[in-house]
Amino acid sequence: MSAKRMQLFAFFISVTLIWGCQLEEQEFIPDVSGIEAEVDIRRFDQALFQLDTNDMQPELQKLMEAYPELSTLYFTHILRANDPRTAPDGPAPYVKGFLQHESVRNLYDSVQVHYPNMSDIEAELEQAFRFFQYYFPDEPVPNVSTLISEYAIAAFVYGENDLGISLDYFLGQDYPYQKLNPRDPAFSAYLTRTFNREHLTSKAIQTLINGLVPPARQQRLLDLMVNNGKKLYILDKLLPYAPDSIKLEVTGPQAEWLEDNELEMWAFLIKEDLMYETDNRKIRKLVDYSPHSPGMPEEAPGRTANWVGWQIIRAYMEKHPETTMQELIALEDAQGLLDASRYKPGR
Repeated sequence: MSAKRMQLFAFFISVTLIWGCQLEEQEFIPDVSGIEAEVDIRRFDQALFQLDTNDMQPELQKLMEAYPELSTLYFTHILRANDPRTAPDGPAPYVKGFLQHESVRNLYDSVQVHYPNMSDIEAELEQAFRFFQYYFPDEPVPNVSTLISEYAIAAFVYGENDLGISLDYFLGQDYPYQKLNPRDPAFSAYLTRTFNREHLTSKAIQTLINGLVPPARQQRLLDLMVNNGKKLYILDKLLPYAPDSIKLEVTGPQAEWLEDNELEMWAFLIKEDLMYETDNRKIRKLVDYSPHSPGMPEEAPGRTANWVGWQIIRAYMEKHPETTMQELIALEDAQGLLDASRYKPGR
């Protein structure tokens, strides 16, 4: 056993001797009511599908003038209308064919039925952006536009923190996602359960956070779970009133299971010698989307190591309250962060 593993094992033994009850701590929620963060969602999806297809070239030009950055990204990377291999006759005929395709029109109609207006989402995003400005005062506040990507991508950041949200990824659990391509793991039931309005704001904010937190420097489980723990910590600060089940993308009972089994999860990671494991086959489901965490009870959702990583970050920030979000993000040494957190899993 390596010196670092011995050190972590000794730390775990000391915790089990102390046990200790996890205190119910009152999370600090700053008053952001005085911060301006007006959100006016721009409906690129409606602007695109309302184009006059009998006069495509000038119509496309107007759209691109109204949405310069988003239009370039959308037509180049999502529709690939600027690629002569997929659009040999040029962008205008290709986009016209896209807009007139029956399945695409049906998808657009479904989006309009589910999202005739988005005032509730605007209110949620405004609140999140107030917290965003509080914790990240030097970052530009995002502009938000909606689109239809034909299931290519749920949300993305472009420009200077601007958010693009594909509404076709948020049509609700009754929408037949799994029938689109039954073999596509992206449409598995445990994932499509969250393809709804309730998860839209959280998923969009997660995308924003992913652009702020760089990838883990190393690929050990410890590095990955701490890195993902940072993201969950920031998400929790930007959406302090959202249920953990929404932020974690698990069911209510699964969120309760995580709360009730913190020590057992930590003990499992230690016992199975997984903390410094780099084999993706052994650790992937502990940090990436998965219906379950292998080796744990059936009630355990996937990505359990991320939840433990979140608790490590919370412990660190409790011990070092002077740490800013920017400073937390910059901490690359996962082992050093764990040691400094003096993390004690709740029993």
